[in-house]
Formats: sequence, structure tokens, C-alpha cells
Amino acid sequence: MEWLALFGLALAVTIVVMFLSWLWAVKVNNFGLVDAVWAFCFLLQAIIFYIFSDGFATRKILLLAMIGLWSCRLGYFLTKRIYGHHPDEDTRYKHLRSEYKEKFKSRFLLFYFYQAISVSVLTLPFIFVFRNTTESISAFEIAGAIYWLVAVCGEAVADHQMSEFKKLSQSRPEMGKTCNIGLWKYSRHPNYFFESNIWWGFFIFMIGSGVFWGAYSAVIILLLLLKVTGVPPSEEQSLKTRGEEYRAYQRKTSMFIPWFPKQS
Repeated sequence: MEWLALFGLALAVTIVVMFLSWLWAVKVNNFGLVDAVWAFCFLLQAIIFYIFSDGFATRKILLLAMIGLWSCRLGYFLTKRIYGHHPDEDTRYKHLRSEYKEKFKSRFLLFYFYQAISVSVLTLPFIFVFRNTTESISAFEIAGAIYWLVAVCGEAVADHQMSEFKKLSQSRPEMGKTCNIGLWKYSRHPNYFFESNIWWGFFIFMIGSGVFWGAYSAVIILLLLLKVTGVPPSEEQSLKTRGEEYRAYQRKTSMFIPWFPKQS
């Protein structure tokens, strides 16, 4: 199958999935579930690319495993978080509801479709890696897989440490409300830092197939995390709920890249 047809097929399937997810969101009155669906859609598209591409089998299996493990871990984590708070909706989607007003259902449908498009835009470079027929795994692909693995483990550790902190802080008020243990002692957003690096790992892997232009996916993820859906809303919400405690945390802790805390 030609790459354009494959891109169109994956996009069409993802739009259908997002539409069904929107119907479910309307039923349960929680549009925040799109975050988890978005994560799982990467695996969905990777499976389509795998089935309809005739590249080197070993490379295809390796890339499918990388995308699948990342997608399932993130999707499971987000699903657990969403339903842990249900029926309370994520703050971002509460704000969107207020913006969309009486047309919130139809506007959210468009929002879900935009998410389907974003998945397809980000995964487009993967198509050309799945179609690579070179029967050997290059040093770039090995390096990319190792870099990716370290980043996935880092993100998993950061998420686990945050979950453990929330459990402990409920029974130990003296710990405060701001997680500053483990990786969170060195970065205010280690989960986002490692998420960004997962995509740089994918990019290094792409270089092995000559897909240098695939760097745009990693750049988009980085910009989204730093400027749009990651750090800004998280910092804003933390300041609202934790006030001066979080401001003190901001003053001594690196925002993104893990580094040693500043001394008081």
C-alpha cells in the first residue's frame, strides 16, 4: 500500500474511534477520557502500519513493540487517573466546557477529531520506517531503542513516585501537598521531560531509515509539553491549589530538565 493511502486509512480508523469515544464521553459526561484514547490510538495506527507495510520484519516488530509499550503504559496510566477522579472532570476540560457554552457537545466532537488528526500527523514518519526493506538493524536504530527505553523507564518511575507521594501525603500531612521526592526533587515535571525524550528516542530510531525529517514529531511534542498542554496548565493549577508552598518549590527546583535543587 502506498504511504498516502496508508496514512489515510489510519486517519479514517482513528476518526471512527474518536467518534465512538465522544459518544461514550457524552454518555458518562466526562470528556477528559480523550487523553487516554489519544494515547491508545498510537498503538492502533502502529498496528495498521505493521499490517500494510512490507518492510524488514525485525525492524517492524521492534518499532511496533516500542510504540505499543509506550502507548499502553501511558494509556493505562491516564485511564487509571481519569476514572480515579470520575465523575469529576479534568480542569482543562472544565475550562473548555465554559468556553464552548451551550454548544459544548458539538465543539468537543471537533476537539476529538482534532486529536485524531494530531495522532496521524505525529505518526506519519513511522510509516516510512515500517516500509524500510533494508535487512539489517543499524547502529542508529539500536541507539534509538536504548534511548527510548531509558526514557520510558524514567517516565514510569516519575509517575510511580507521584502516585506513592499522593498516597503517603494523605496520612502524613507534614509532607505537604507538593511532591518533592525522587525525580521530583530535581525537576518540577520529570514525567514531561522523559515523555519528550521518548520521542527523541523514536527520532534517533527513524534516522536509521533516513527519515531525518521525522524530527518534527519530537519538536511538536516538546513544544506542546512546554507551551500548551503540559507545563503551563499544570503550573497554573498547582499555584491555585498549593499557593506559597508551590512557589517555594518553583524557586528551588528546575522546571523541566532535572538538575540539583537551588539552596535556600
